[in-house]
Amino acid sequence: MNITKNVVAYFVVGSLTLTSCQTANPYTGESQQAKATTGAIFGGLFGAGIGALSGGSNAERKQRALLGAGVGALAGAGIGAYMDKQESELRRELEGAGVGISRNGNQITLVMPGDITFSTGSSGIVGQFYPTLASVAKVLNKYNRTMVAITGHTDNVGARDYNYRLSEARANSVAQFLQTQAVASQRFQVSGRGMDQPIANNNTAAGRQANRRVSIQLAPLN
Repeated sequence: MNITKNVVAYFVVGSLTLTSCQTANPYTGESQQAKATTGAIFGGLFGAGIGALSGGSNAERKQRALLGAGVGALAGAGIGAYMDKQESELRRELEGAGVGISRNGNQITLVMPGDITFSTGSSGIVGQFYPTLASVAKVLNKYNRTMVAITGHTDNVGARDYNYRLSEARANSVAQFLQTQAVASQRFQVSGRGMDQPIANNNTAAGRQANRRVSIQLAPLN
């Protein structure tokens, strides 16, 4: 598939699918069935960043930057096998680390709960979580033919503007740490969604805790 013409269509089509995916229990590492809607995730996260690949001089510059960063394109049946291996290594590296792992087609999502990643109201990563992120970076560097969307989310407590800024700052903190581990910044699309994309009911303490998170979505560049 041609990067500069078809990668946007790839993500848009993939984002409209409602499907069953495998999710790892964040505390035991065991997989379980879960339902996930990918439209809000990949449509919004990759839209702005990948849009630069749709044509013209900007697309050419972006393609050169990706190639310069060592991000090569994948093609054909090799894509699935590549993502299979990447998923397997992520599950092994992150077992018991508190990070949820799900797979939807050729897209892999990591969910990092806010309560183990950041102090309350802070965008600074807690020191105990550094080894976990270092393990993520290790796999990302080995499987470098993927785009990486990092997104911060909050619950609905507090002002919308504050939550948006906090979610964005937390996503940037994760991206910056990964860069210190030699993950190429050209692969990143970083954003904050504040309270706008909850995955649980904000009317309960457990739901609010689930909504406070940073997600990393990986998709092949093909």
